[in-house]
Amino acid sequence: MDHGNVGGLGFLAPAPGRKGLLSWIGTTDHKRIGLLYMGCVGFMFFCGAALGMILRLKLMTPGSTLVGPQTYNAMFTLHGVIMIFLVVIPSIPASLGNILLPLQIGAEDVSFPRLNLFSWWLYVLGATLAVVSIFTGSGAPDTGWTFYVPFSERTTTNVSLAVTAVTILGFSSILTGLNFVTTIHRLRAPGMTWTRLPLFVWSLYATAWIQVLATPILGITLVLVFAERVLNLGLFDPGRGGDPLLYQHLFWIYSHPAVYIMVLPAMGVISDIIPVFARKNIFGYKMIAFSSLAIAFAGSLVWAHHMFTSGMSDTAVLVFSFLTFIVAIPSAIKVFNWVSTLYKGSISVEPPLLFSLGFIFMFSVGGLTGLVQGAAGTDIHVHDTYFIVGHFHYVIFGGTGLGMFAALHFWLPKIFGRMYDRGVAKLSFWIILVGMNVLYFPMFILGLEGLPRRYYDYLPKYAHGQVLSTIGSWILAVGLVIMFANLYRGMRRGPLAGDNPWGAATLEWTTSSPPPTNNFEVEPVVTHGPYDFRGVARHE
Repeated sequence: MDHGNVGGLGFLAPAPGRKGLLSWIGTTDHKRIGLLYMGCVGFMFFCGAALGMILRLKLMTPGSTLVGPQTYNAMFTLHGVIMIFLVVIPSIPASLGNILLPLQIGAEDVSFPRLNLFSWWLYVLGATLAVVSIFTGSGAPDTGWTFYVPFSERTTTNVSLAVTAVTILGFSSILTGLNFVTTIHRLRAPGMTWTRLPLFVWSLYATAWIQVLATPILGITLVLVFAERVLNLGLFDPGRGGDPLLYQHLFWIYSHPAVYIMVLPAMGVISDIIPVFARKNIFGYKMIAFSSLAIAFAGSLVWAHHMFTSGMSDTAVLVFSFLTFIVAIPSAIKVFNWVSTLYKGSISVEPPLLFSLGFIFMFSVGGLTGLVQGAAGTDIHVHDTYFIVGHFHYVIFGGTGLGMFAALHFWLPKIFGRMYDRGVAKLSFWIILVGMNVLYFPMFILGLEGLPRRYYDYLPKYAHGQVLSTIGSWILAVGLVIMFANLYRGMRRGPLAGDNPWGAATLEWTTSSPPPTNNFEVEPVVTHGPYDFRGVARHE
């Protein structure tokens, strides 16, 4: 089917004047840059998942098995750095955000196309340095992804190169955020008022402000760690007159808002998908939009709940505990409005909706267990135990991961013009959901029983939970392989999807599949909200 693009390939067609690899790595087309990000993030995800599988195999039995303690610490650190900085943070904003943001607001591209390409090059440079840090110097970093001082300054492993890599990745994130804020403010199509923006765009907008305002703090902090290692300064190391609690404050001032960089775009994805498959306008549009901004704001004020056991005044504990509970309110508003949208809807159970419902369940479990840590009394019991590991993975992988998978199943027909096998997609969802819960739920029990996280070895009484978690990792891996194989096959050889297979009402579905290079043949004029389905037909 030819949609008026070159060979029906749209922006995927060879760029004029350039061929092969050069037409991609030198492109300023936001859709191609999004696919470059998607390819890199996908590769790093498989690397991080492979490390996680090896860690689970080692933890299946107590004692010294499979790998030694130093190798375990290095693999643990790499798993965290890869999954946080190279996968989860850039996954939805930098890949799907880049592809869809201009399409959803009726623009031809982002505001700064060359800066957009430069941000991808910074991502590649940061990823390369992170990988190089494993094989150079005196060994792979072994500090954990948090680079806690004073150990990160005293260890002889290659921490300096690793923190340099993360700092460069931070610059990439900042530039993407600047680009998105400017694009949303300046390039909206005629009639695209703030109350007609798709909720995915609202989530990217809130996320972009966090990227711009919070990420520099991480960059400065890691530069100071590098300076202390190289110049022997006394900033964080108490042996040199420094303050390790200052590092924790600076690190978490960024890293807790970073949780919302990870999960807010996934919430935007769910807000776009549910109305389409409930065949209803979204319930409480303005409250969902404003709750994104509220999460971004309030989430920047709660960082010290990571430090209740570090030593702080009772007043500070009370304030940060209160703020932690406050940030749950806008998240609860979103969940309530999603469920209300489904109520009495004409529901079509397609793969994107299944992954969205999986997101709501997993994120709700993760959010409710987060309140256990927000209360100082219970946090003292579960702090630095496997309870934290379970909570974190329910929010980040169960939340952001399933949100990303929902987005891929929803927008892949638009990006590539082809459809995957829906039956296989539904099967993969159920395997993934079962695998996630068998893998992560036992960690709550282990944490309540007192098993510390990050330890290489453990007492035999904890073996039951570790075995169950490892079996869950195998189930999850099978589901992921089936899902990605199905998506790849659909992308390459699936049946033609048509321009709007889901009958969605947002702007990206009004153009061809794949979209043309300039996105729209004629500049669109917006006359109604993004979830008004009058006159929109669903193509089966």
